[in-house]
Amino acid sequence: MSAEELRRHLEYFQDLGIRELNIAKPGPIQPLPAAAKPIPEETKSMELILPPLAPAGDTLARIREDIGDCKRCRLCQERKSIVFGSGNERARLVFVGEGPGADEDEQGLPFVGRAGQLLTQMIDGTAAKDNLPLRREDVYICNVVKCRPPENRTPQPDEMEMCGQFLYRQLMVLQPKAICALGATAAKALLNSKEGVTKMRGNWQRWNGIPLMVTYHPSYLLRAYNAEAKKEAWLDLRKLFHFVLDPARTEPE
Repeated sequence: MSAEELRRHLEYFQDLGIRELNIAKPGPIQPLPAAAKPIPEETKSMELILPPLAPAGDTLARIREDIGDCKRCRLCQERKSIVFGSGNERARLVFVGEGPGADEDEQGLPFVGRAGQLLTQMIDGTAAKDNLPLRREDVYICNVVKCRPPENRTPQPDEMEMCGQFLYRQLMVLQPKAICALGATAAKALLNSKEGVTKMRGNWQRWNGIPLMVTYHPSYLLRAYNAEAKKEAWLDLRKLFHFVLDPARTEPE
């Protein structure tokens, strides 16, 4: 385990109120000098054993309970609602956006404003064109951060990291066949990549072994001059949907 992974684990369990961790063996250490007092064999090697980031038997309800009335970062200061996620909890496809906007903050649900309405049209319309049995209510939708950033600004790295532990657990519980990252922030959070959406979109990536497709965020597509991007997003979703709905395909092309 790297130092960065260890730090993330420790911060996560500190947030959950865990202050002590059990120590268990093994792992070799340097031998003591000959003059030193012998150490019992069972204590010669020690390794810090950390619980997994996704606890055994985890559920969406448990994750929401663990979030509670979250005060872990500055985003709590101006929010009205914690926007956890919504949709089919057995969904084969999960969409991950950036963060709640004003409408989402007001209603406590993801993607219900103008961008959300467009996302619904994108899902329903793309599926309908290819006669695919998929609608918005069949998927699960959540965001990288659960509270609205002030003035809809991009979430800061520490805010994304703090909320990232809960997004990780959501995805591990859902175990979808595929994930769709909407926009650069979601792509960066899930893939830890500095590549832009234009370069990543249309190509399959992986998150913890799960196929992942990056495409444009609906708010970007609302701009009138992005007609070409709308066509590209349609192609991305079409490729994504055909993979998700084909029971014979276990690997994306």
